[in-house]
Amino acid sequence: MAEDTKDDIKKEEAAPEKEVKAKATEAKEDKSAKEEVKADAKEPKVKAEKTEAKAAPAKRSRKKPKRRIVPEGRAYIQAGFNNTIITITDPNGEVLCWSSAGANGFKGPKKATPFAAQTSAEKTAEKAKMYGVEKVEVFIKGAGNGREQSMRGLLSGGITIDRITDVTAVPHNGCRQKKTRRV
Repeated sequence: MAEDTKDDIKKEEAAPEKEVKAKATEAKEDKSAKEEVKADAKEPKVKAEKTEAKAAPAKRSRKKPKRRIVPEGRAYIQAGFNNTIITITDPNGEVLCWSSAGANGFKGPKKATPFAAQTSAEKTAEKAKMYGVEKVEVFIKGAGNGREQSMRGLLSGGITIDRITDVTAVPHNGCRQKKTRRV
């Protein structure tokens, strides 16, 4: 038994030395494995970012917004002395389309002509047809040359006019008058 105990003691003494050596080698292996993992983790991220950057433009595709179908709407005509602007909205007042004499290529004094007002009204009517507008209530504002002609342009564009309302601002004795002339 004495021999057995001596052998056991030697084994016990040797065991901690082996454990220490084993732990040291494991720690070294862990460090090298962690470094390899870090290196591997860095490379795929860079590659993944490059591939995502290349793939991103191909994946980006905007959906076309669904156009609302609005059978009835409102047409606002602003007939100024220098330009005529026609806007078509839905019954709530949200703008569907608009056009003006200046937007249709007329410049300078030609913007104030009835012909420019008519062509801009026809273009607006074409755009409104894309939303399904068939009938409009017209609100006219201003005293420009394109008042009547812009309504004719809407009619020739295929839109039915339901009602015409003049909303031109009228002064209730508005601005102060010029002083009277003494002769």
